[in-house]
Amino acid sequence: MVPDLDLARINKWIAERNDSLPGAARAEMKFEVEVSDRAITVVESRAPWREDFGSEWTRSPICRFRYTKVKREWSLYWRDRSAKFHLYDQIKPTPHIDELVQEVVEDPTGIFWG
Repeated sequence: MVPDLDLARINKWIAERNDSLPGAARAEMKFEVEVSDRAITVVESRAPWREDFGSEWTRSPICRFRYTKVKREWSLYWRDRSAKFHLYDQIKPTPHIDELVQEVVEDPTGIFWG
């Protein structure tokens, strides 16, 4: 299970990110969090833009935070164009998820936000 406090930190960050979107963009896109037993995935969702594509929002994962319970550490993963996740090796696993969030925010390699 991911620690509740760390999940709350991620949810707060995503809520702030959504709140910072310009007004017009809020109807077109949003960021969401998917949670599993050992991971938190940040997803960008975009509103349908063509009727022939249906009414579902398009969802694209941005990054994944994976928790190792035995070590009590978080690792950061990036997604490639084939939708596969890979360990992000520019920062070491850490017990402090905020450090990994900051790495995603700053995105020094351009791998998360382009």
